[in-house]
Amino acid sequence: MGELETWQQEQISLAYLSAVATRAGATSAQWNVDKDGVDVTLKRDHIQVEFQMKCSFSPTLLADGETYAFDLDIRTYDCLRHKNRSAAGFLGLVVVPRDLNDWLVHDDESLLMHCVGYYARIQNLPAATTESTTRIHLPKQQRIDSDGLDRVFGYAFDRLFKPQSEEGGQ
Repeated sequence: MGELETWQQEQISLAYLSAVATRAGATSAQWNVDKDGVDVTLKRDHIQVEFQMKCSFSPTLLADGETYAFDLDIRTYDCLRHKNRSAAGFLGLVVVPRDLNDWLVHDDESLLMHCVGYYARIQNLPAATTESTTRIHLPKQQRIDSDGLDRVFGYAFDRLFKPQSEEGGQ
C-alpha cells in the first residue's frame, strides 16, 4: 500500500479541480499562501469563484447515503462565507482511494484519476455556532464536474448581477 501524506492529498485535490475546470472552459490560479481561506480561484467569462480544497480517503457519509460531511475550521469557514467577498466562496472535497497507488492509472495512452470531487457553497452562510469547526454537507449531486461548475458560476453571476435588478437597482 502506498503511504500517503497530507501534501499529496492537497496536490491531488488541486490537480482534480484544475483538470475539471479546464474541461469546463475555466482558467485556474493557485494561491501560494492560504491567507484568505482560498486555494484556487477559477475564472470563466469574467466571473470568478474561489475554492478551499480538501481531500479524504475516508469522508463521513451521512445516513442518507447521498451526502458527505466535512468538518471545516471556523477561520476558513468565516473567510469563505464573508459577505464582502468579490468572488463567491466554495468548499471542494475530493474523495480518493485509501491506497496512494490507486489514485492514478497511467499507461501508454491515458492518465486516469480515480477520485471524485464535490462542492458546497459557503458564501453567505450564517455564522458558525461552534468554536473550532463547523460541519459542512456536500451532497453527491453537487459534483465538481462540468455541470457542477456551470451551477457554481451561475450562482456567482446571479450574486453579482441579479440583486441589482431585484432590489430596484440598489
